[in-house]
Amino acid sequence: MALERNDTICAIATPPGIGGVGVIRVSGPEVPTIAKQLTKKDLKPRLAAHTLILSETGQTIDDGIVIYFPNPKSFTGEDVLEIQGHGSPVVMDMLIDRLNDLGARLARPGEFSERAFLNGKIDLTQAEAIADLIESSTQQSARAALRSLSGEFSQQVHDLVDQLIYIRTYIESAIDFPEEEIDFLAESDMALRIEKLKKDLLLLLNRAKQGRLLRDGMNIVLAGSPNVGKSSLLNKLAGYDAAIVTDIAGTTRDTLKEHISIDGMPVHIIDTAGIRETDDVVEQEGMKRTWGAIEKADRILLIIDSDQNLHQAVEDIHKKLPENLPVTIVRNKIDKDGKQPQVITTEDATEVFLSAKTGEGIELLCEHLKETMGYHETEDGDFIARRRHLNSLNNALLSIEQAQQQFEMDMAGELAAEDLRIAQQHLNQITGEFTSDDLLGEIFSSFCIGK
Repeated sequence: MALERNDTICAIATPPGIGGVGVIRVSGPEVPTIAKQLTKKDLKPRLAAHTLILSETGQTIDDGIVIYFPNPKSFTGEDVLEIQGHGSPVVMDMLIDRLNDLGARLARPGEFSERAFLNGKIDLTQAEAIADLIESSTQQSARAALRSLSGEFSQQVHDLVDQLIYIRTYIESAIDFPEEEIDFLAESDMALRIEKLKKDLLLLLNRAKQGRLLRDGMNIVLAGSPNVGKSSLLNKLAGYDAAIVTDIAGTTRDTLKEHISIDGMPVHIIDTAGIRETDDVVEQEGMKRTWGAIEKADRILLIIDSDQNLHQAVEDIHKKLPENLPVTIVRNKIDKDGKQPQVITTEDATEVFLSAKTGEGIELLCEHLKETMGYHETEDGDFIARRRHLNSLNNALLSIEQAQQQFEMDMAGELAAEDLRIAQQHLNQITGEFTSDDLLGEIFSSFCIGK
């Protein structure tokens, strides 16, 4: 990815549509000149100025507030101009056209955050936290994103890197004296330091797993035969009538998605068409989409009537499910046969007895889902994390374990040092200190325009 850092960019920072206020951001070396042309004023740094915003001919485009942030004390580290005008799409477009005429090009998605990263104002995890904060679907995920934005995640990664550097320095110094290496290393406390490093990394990895759950949530698919209560269960979990419920088999003919929160964990529930043999073309397409949703799920809730024989009820469906896909059997309609809400776990399956109609047993199902995903709130608070962070932490852990074996079992200082170097590289990928341009392009392209 070719990174353009010497030009000036602009973008609307507020959501599309009509609003009371519309915000436009401009960043780059031409900002002072552009500000002068727009306002015909000498703007004071970081002081809001109420002014007319003028066209090339001196006509008023808008009446608003402008703030000038000189480099390097700005979000991007460059000269930045923020324009707060009226939130009319027409007015916003006129201002953007004017900025384009003055030499500012439209920013790419995430380019403001990208420039902040490239100019050392934030690291990569903090940049990602900006996007995650905007996209937060629960209060817990918003708070976790704020912790990452404040640098909490980054600081813990830096602490691990500092430990790594100390150990690497010691071992690599020992390598300079090959005739004394074995005794030199054996008599040191490096083995204890490597073990502590591994334990600290495991703690961070566990917190990061919680952070990924807060960001990405859990994808659940409700599956089963027609009229077993899939849509009723969706409505009960959602807290309102999101799906149409009737006694007619085949009422649900398409997938229906609903987003809920279970104690702060985002859950994406997909209600599906009933699985059965049919000649109905519409139902066949619905079942095709059902199987497509199942393939992307974290867990399947396979719903049957509470009094059905388990083997008979799920045998045909279970055979068609992808291998290694977790399945929970939900025995619905306990209000009809008088069974008690409960969770029964055997070697073959986990069964949750509930009533989607009355709500009995719903809390048991929610607790079961949290448990299966390993979700819990840590005492010191979670931070947001992404799948790439987990991959880097897992790779770093693997390298540290290999270094530990080389050091303790074989006393191979050179090999241990190399494994630790690789581990440090994986950790530096998290904060962006060792990151390819391709990865940066992939990360920032997912941001919204204006951030």
